[in-house]
Amino acid sequence: MAHSHRADDAVLVLSNAPDAEAARRIASHLVQERLAACVNVGAPVWSIYRWEGNVESADEVPLFIKTTAARLPAVQEAIARLHPYEVPEIIAVPITEGLPAYLDWVRQEVRD
Repeated sequence: MAHSHRADDAVLVLSNAPDAEAARRIASHLVQERLAACVNVGAPVWSIYRWEGNVESADEVPLFIKTTAARLPAVQEAIARLHPYEVPEIIAVPITEGLPAYLDWVRQEVRD
């Protein structure tokens, strides 16, 4: 059965920043502006990817952003604006299950 997306559905947005400073700046902005309830800034990871025909590698700092479907366009816009990459990774994954009280908290924190 297909899941129909509602505006208040919780969403996990995954992104990577080039360094801790950029990660902190993006995470702080998203929470301060109520675009995300919480952002986990992870330990640096080593990323290998193809860019403009070449295999590249870089240290990156992962971001795990908890928000809602309604906030997704604003989250994407903010990350794109604050991120130094030309094409930053922004992937949204629907949260289909979770502790109801936690998901309610996420919705409450990003409400207008």
